[in-house]
Amino acid sequence: MNKTIHADPKGRERNSREYESVHHTNTAGTDPFHLGTECLLEAMVERENMMRAWKRVKSNKGAPGIDGMTVDVLWPWLHANWAQVRKELLDGKYQAQAVLKVEIPKPGGGVRMLGIPTVIDRLVQQALLQVLVPVFDNDFSENSYGFRPGRSAIQAVRQAQKHAQSGKRWVVDLDLEKFFDRVNHDILMSRVARKIEDKRALKLIRKFLQAGIMSDGIVFPRDKGTPQGSPLSPLLSNIILDDFDKEQEDRGHCFCRYADDCNIYVATRRSGIRVLSSITKFLECKLKLKVNQRKSAVARIWKRKFLGYSMTINKQAKLKVAPESVKRFKNKIRQAVRQGRGRNLQRFILEDLNPQLRGWINYFRHSETKGIFEELDMWVRHKLRNIIWRQWKRPWTRFKKLKQRGLSEKRARVSAFNGRGAWWNSGASHMNAAFQKKYFDSLNLVSLLDEILKFQHLTKTAVIRNRTSGGVRG
Repeated sequence: MNKTIHADPKGRERNSREYESVHHTNTAGTDPFHLGTECLLEAMVERENMMRAWKRVKSNKGAPGIDGMTVDVLWPWLHANWAQVRKELLDGKYQAQAVLKVEIPKPGGGVRMLGIPTVIDRLVQQALLQVLVPVFDNDFSENSYGFRPGRSAIQAVRQAQKHAQSGKRWVVDLDLEKFFDRVNHDILMSRVARKIEDKRALKLIRKFLQAGIMSDGIVFPRDKGTPQGSPLSPLLSNIILDDFDKEQEDRGHCFCRYADDCNIYVATRRSGIRVLSSITKFLECKLKLKVNQRKSAVARIWKRKFLGYSMTINKQAKLKVAPESVKRFKNKIRQAVRQGRGRNLQRFILEDLNPQLRGWINYFRHSETKGIFEELDMWVRHKLRNIIWRQWKRPWTRFKKLKQRGLSEKRARVSAFNGRGAWWNSGASHMNAAFQKKYFDSLNLVSLLDEILKFQHLTKTAVIRNRTSGGVRG
């Protein structure tokens, strides 16, 4: 098949909510134990399981792999070829194809490497994932939250807050260097083989792990790592890190782990230094993983972040948005505003700006400090006033428009002809008076502060209702 490959890394990095919803769907109807783990592939290729896998792959869309096949042509291709693929899977002869290498920039600098499997391999991996999750998930640690059914990043953040409020005011912030690129295949497969008896399934997983990676048209072999971008990678990462979780539990540590992000909470700095040293030895000697000493640290809870959140210095530590998350948010809004300068303002707000604002506040609505949201609302409105001022272009146009917005003739004239730059004027009193918050409310601009106040009100109402409904009998 000779097709141009259009890599779309934006759709390849699965967010936690989407992955959790996958698991909820998967575990509901697929029970591999009715055939036993020695017949796992028979459970995998059952019609109901394969149909669910196809629907998931179709809904995820994503870019084609090295063969150029898109999700849109997968269904007709399966009609013609599924019998042969099924036979190869059950006979242990299925061959995984190389993944397409795509690099995307990290928020903190550097690049993250993604591997995009072919759409057929994604289907097989998704079907395999659906029968593997019930086998492994029940035995994972209660302190592991990443890519698991019924668990979320916010639950991990809340648990971290409880550790801090219990008196553990120091955190060992552990960073694993290029974790997904360094996973040792032999160690991982030995962990998988503890629960999977079907040799064909083990062989298939090994084939996916060792499938080459294509970069600039050349396929390079792979002897370690499980690149992000494939359906199996998150589960396999949890399997190999489960030994790490169990080791921490045996030592009595208070910790939270979300994929390769792990924070351990201790009472003193000395304890933190000791824990960091011993855990580093365990990871590097037992699991062959490397701890990034430059990014890992022992520090106060309010000086580090976990999954985008930080905490206040209060004795009963409150959740707040980490400064790095605010900085990342502003960079995204700046990029959006640059693209919206020549467009209709309301259309830009509704189509481009609001989805970003709503997605960001939906994640950070659990923050217990509100000041940052008010500041960001003011900053966003400043950006929008800047667009308006630039669109007016000429001083006489600005003079007329300011008068139309209710300014006196004298004030409008002085403001329009002051000779200052667009950013200064868009933050000055005349533009604030001409375009107040209620104007942007009329354009349906999402207010971060209003959204979080609404969420907190609904939460309090729900708590009161629960208390009153359960407090009186009869």
